[in-house]
Amino acid sequence: MTETVNLTTPGSIEPTTGTADYATQAPGAPATVSNLASATGGIAPGAMVEPDIDEQLFSFQSEDTALMSLMLRSRKVKVNSPEVEHFMIDEQRSTLTTSAVVAKASNMQFILPLESRDQNLPRDYHTLLVTGVDGYADDGSTRTPGRDLMLFVTGRDSTTNNPVVRAINGPKNARTDLYCTTPFIPKGAKVKMLANAMYETPKEVDPDLIVPQPETIYLQKRGMNQIVSDYFEAQRKHIPFSQSIIAEQAILNFKRAGNRTLWAGRKGKLAVNVPRLGEQLVYFTEGLRWQFKRELHHSGTWTIEKLIAMAKMFYTGEDVPKNATLLAGKNLLEQIQCIDFSKHPEIQILATHNAIGWAVTRIHTVFGDIDIKREPTLDTLGWSNSGALLGDDRLVHYTYSAQHEFSDRVDGEEATRRGMVVWDGLALKGACHLWIEGEGAASNASSVNYVIWESSDAPTGDDLVAGQVYLLTMDCPSIDDDAVAGSMWQYVSAKDGWSEYSEEISA
Repeated sequence: MTETVNLTTPGSIEPTTGTADYATQAPGAPATVSNLASATGGIAPGAMVEPDIDEQLFSFQSEDTALMSLMLRSRKVKVNSPEVEHFMIDEQRSTLTTSAVVAKASNMQFILPLESRDQNLPRDYHTLLVTGVDGYADDGSTRTPGRDLMLFVTGRDSTTNNPVVRAINGPKNARTDLYCTTPFIPKGAKVKMLANAMYETPKEVDPDLIVPQPETIYLQKRGMNQIVSDYFEAQRKHIPFSQSIIAEQAILNFKRAGNRTLWAGRKGKLAVNVPRLGEQLVYFTEGLRWQFKRELHHSGTWTIEKLIAMAKMFYTGEDVPKNATLLAGKNLLEQIQCIDFSKHPEIQILATHNAIGWAVTRIHTVFGDIDIKREPTLDTLGWSNSGALLGDDRLVHYTYSAQHEFSDRVDGEEATRRGMVVWDGLALKGACHLWIEGEGAASNASSVNYVIWESSDAPTGDDLVAGQVYLLTMDCPSIDDDAVAGSMWQYVSAKDGWSEYSEEISA
């Protein structure tokens, strides 16, 4: 059976409406005189006059696609496959946690019980500081409040894989002893890793093995075509639909759609059957919204205290970026702009331009600057109360094939096909980036959920969520005696209660 094509009945084109409800959109239709006449109710050749017109009507609005602009300025990595292993090398963790109580005893050395993920980190000759546990003076009997206990790693227990340690400033049986006995260490104590300490002659210690953790990123191939007939280009038209104007608007639409994909696309791949070419794969890239490892869930009014707390979270973690750009939805931007800064004259707010050339609001804090820019795409996607705090130097632009434009004649027709093809993807590097969730949506399964807690009473009821991290802006003794303003506490479970959170992000 042979497929036939009707070349005599052009049919009519019904333009679809745009965002202002004007019937201006005719997607999938080549730019020919007949198509334009069909779409506009019969404006025929000769009636397409060219009067004066606002030259800025079709200006290219690059700030409409802020995330794509950041991507094009970020570090570009050329790859040889649309499936990319995106390696995440985290900053080394400096805080460990004890998993059981160490009872006070007369032993010179003892096993330090650590959580399973922490056991291999302390190596022989490492020194460890047990915060919150008082050490002892030289006499071995007088406690030194505020001066923490320090331990020295001497080996590893073959049964439990925990480090075997000795106390440096622990209790002693006698003042003249050259060794300390086993001190009391509670369960859940935080242990800070310090430098190693070697005796006189050795020159070898255990090397550090950095193991990158790969995450598969799919790169999405995106294309744009425009077909313009020679006859169409030769007409004098009611509005100057020259090839450059058509191309400019097509590129803007292409960038906006691509920008929405960079934010909200979902990762996947599927096979399609292509006539004459067989089965091929289509790849779908993962949007940045689903890549964040940290989410700040916010409700209510933004205050200067909340803004400073957010800057502190961003600039004082294990992974510290050089700068911060907040791409915000319109409602989030409005709330931040309406903050009363009069009580904090030391906070500088500048209307300036960043390195890209955007007009931004720059807020200078003691932790670092934050450039705030509206991202219209977030509003389009329904995320007007949300935003993304990004480290510009922590974005990676993977490209399988560089963006390229083409122009060729349509086979057997008096028309020109112009277009572009790009095959790329955007990935977050490091764990500094912060998604501000203001829509009340659930967090990603792999992310850590934060809230800013502005009360001296511990959260209860619906506010108490297992696994959630609370950044305190006030002292909260009902959580713990050490739960002071500025610290972060995580509610583990009804059984295990609260534990201080040390800002460690799992990849």
